[in-house]
Amino acid sequence: MPFEPSTRHLSLAASLLAGPALSISTPVFAQDAEGTTATTPTDRNVIIVTANKREQDLQDVPASITAFGTEKLDQLQVSELQDAVKFLPSVTIQTAAPGFSQVYFRGVASGENANHSASLPTVGTYLDEMPITTIQGALDIHAYDLARVEALAGPQGTLYGASSMAGTIKLVTNQPDYGDSYGAIDLEGNMVAHGDLGGTIEGFYNFALSDRAALRVVGWYRHDGGYIDNIPGSRTYPSSGITQNNGAFVEDDYNDVDTYGGRIALGIELDDNWTIRPTVMGQVQTAHGSFAQERSTAVNDDLQTVQYNREYSKDQWLQAALTVEGKIGNWDLVATGGGLWRKDRVESDYSDYAYFYDALYGYGAYFYDNAGDLVSPNQYIQGGDKYRRAFGEIRISSPQTAPVRFIGGLFAQRQKHEITQNYIIDGIADVNVVPGTASDIWLTRQDRTDRDYAAFGEISFDVTDQLTLTGGARLYKYKNSLIGFFGYAQNFSSRTGVSACFTTDGPPLNENPGGTLAPPVVDGSPCTNLDKTTSDTDAIYKLNATYTINPDVLVYATWSQGFRPGGINRRGTLDPYGPDSLDNYEIGWKTRFGDVTFNGAVYQEDWSDIQLSFLGLNGLTEIRNAGIARIRGVEADFTYAANGLTLSLSGSYNDAKIRRDFCAIAVSDFDCTVDVDLNGNGMIDPGTNEENTTLAPSGSRLPVTAKFKGNALARYEFPLGSWDAHIQGALAHIGKRRSDLRPFQNALKGNFDAYTTVDLSFGVKKDGMRFELFATNLFDERGVINSGVQCLETTCGDPDGVSTTGGVFYDVVIKPRIVGLKAGFDF
Repeated sequence: MPFEPSTRHLSLAASLLAGPALSISTPVFAQDAEGTTATTPTDRNVIIVTANKREQDLQDVPASITAFGTEKLDQLQVSELQDAVKFLPSVTIQTAAPGFSQVYFRGVASGENANHSASLPTVGTYLDEMPITTIQGALDIHAYDLARVEALAGPQGTLYGASSMAGTIKLVTNQPDYGDSYGAIDLEGNMVAHGDLGGTIEGFYNFALSDRAALRVVGWYRHDGGYIDNIPGSRTYPSSGITQNNGAFVEDDYNDVDTYGGRIALGIELDDNWTIRPTVMGQVQTAHGSFAQERSTAVNDDLQTVQYNREYSKDQWLQAALTVEGKIGNWDLVATGGGLWRKDRVESDYSDYAYFYDALYGYGAYFYDNAGDLVSPNQYIQGGDKYRRAFGEIRISSPQTAPVRFIGGLFAQRQKHEITQNYIIDGIADVNVVPGTASDIWLTRQDRTDRDYAAFGEISFDVTDQLTLTGGARLYKYKNSLIGFFGYAQNFSSRTGVSACFTTDGPPLNENPGGTLAPPVVDGSPCTNLDKTTSDTDAIYKLNATYTINPDVLVYATWSQGFRPGGINRRGTLDPYGPDSLDNYEIGWKTRFGDVTFNGAVYQEDWSDIQLSFLGLNGLTEIRNAGIARIRGVEADFTYAANGLTLSLSGSYNDAKIRRDFCAIAVSDFDCTVDVDLNGNGMIDPGTNEENTTLAPSGSRLPVTAKFKGNALARYEFPLGSWDAHIQGALAHIGKRRSDLRPFQNALKGNFDAYTTVDLSFGVKKDGMRFELFATNLFDERGVINSGVQCLETTCGDPDGVSTTGGVFYDVVIKPRIVGLKAGFDF
């Protein structure tokens, strides 16, 4: 019977994985001169960030922050968030395909599978002032004309709220510039090893409409060449003897991606005190094929797979936002709000699951057409998601030169996610088709709504000229709901789907066989079998002490908290899961001695009431608050920048483990050896209740968490005739990681091996012209960043065989070596 993945077939596994991270403050350059604003520093070693929701020199912020500016993003060949994460030791990214990525900080990951009805992310993502985090993960924004990417490690709960439990990623765009009219166009052509050609065209123009108004227009188109081959294959379903082959879908380099989008931003100074900035930004991304290589005897080499149905996704989104900044007396006021509209359509191969289910249970024998003839059990998914987010925040802050400073405000947002996933077997008899669909063996049609409200504030007091104390709090309320239908037709299952739908009398149909089905609440569903809401009100806090030894050296100590809202388990018989929280204890330092910067931090993070997701009965995702974990780490970076030479080293070490056994069912004493009342009736009946088994023992390492992650960069800028030239080398390393928290699943899929990538570039520029030759992943590493298996756990025993004792294993790997040439022209 179908289990519903997060949208791509890689999460069809007996489980999916998550990813952790680490953190450092790595220096960056200010934006290019043509993008200079009034607040841009002229010192290339000074980095302005907005981590505390006001502009500050990074070296003055008592927190662990990494920031990359416009110029640095270009130097590192960053075209998307995944490229930047390679150089962010605080961050790990886990992706199944473009548009389907999860981001993690400092190892705070338990193995979430990003299912549409599962936990929210542990990391918040912001585009300028607006949160853009969705259950599907971070928006896959093309990185062009960005002023900065800021990675804020550790809980950011007081200022950024829900889902910034482990950290926050901020994408800050270049704002309209009143000073002058100018623009640029940038071109790139590239070739991916073992794959196809790619390229980019992007540009912007800044219109200075007056000395108080400007318009900035940005556009881009990018084609990423494919590198995964879908090779010929065939299989015979045991119960029916029907053979299928994938001849219609065989193609070399079939995972190509096309991305295009744009941004329009208007800036207007109404007077000396008030400014308004409306912005509209959107993007369309179309991806073909699968982004995983297959581990089985069906393939002959890496970067190959055997897929039997179309693999495709189209992700499109539009964001509109308005920010108003002004002064009331000598206090600053910022009011911002906006909306995000996102829609994706996905087609995924699900035939592996169909094959193993048929091999194990012989269920394929039950798939007949209306004439009584056998049909192929081949199964595929057609899914669609619609996201709607409305957001608003208003905050005020006192003068920053006063000895007592305050920032605080009110926040509200509402996210609605319309979920549709059709699991299709062509030609099956009408009696087995979910009512209202063409040929669905299973349908998920649900509406999920997440609401967040908060009042927040921080107050800082300069005890002396050198010592500052800061306290913060956030009072929050969330209310989350899930309503709709999931499951089979009534004639196919007596316990789920239509049989579990509510009747007009209240009880589900399987408990009230003579009842009449209540009308469906959600459009496109046959009836309703899930309607639950959960809510909570609580507060989180922050304390910080900062001691400035001299203008170039400060040390700080911080205790901060973050949280993630609870939610609804899709299986209606299970209770909602509650929020989880993170307590961070951190000591850090920021130093700058002339041309040398040395920053770092040591920390301990205690993760409580972890929202552990795993596959339960019928292959449905279940979430329980199932334990606690402790992450202890140290991070540091060193940078030297002078005389055209930049050298930087950064790295971090994480020891991330659970401290108590993870039980399949949460109990207060963490005893995983007793039977548990699954029915909630206060009675233990071994005939109908499950034993509370241990999913992972105390001391297990959190998954996808490398104990060490680090990078190094060397860049030299020098004159070459009348041109300014540069040569650069960058190295990024990530250590060995677990693929899953649970020992059985980790042994099944295997650990992720350590890998190291090397990037090189050489370029010249003169009079507004730029040319650069570059290579990323020079030695063509196959670093694994995600893994999954499509099978039933009872059949997953042999990763090298496609049989009743094996499964089909998939690894998402980093992009192969890319060699390219870039050209840019300013005007």
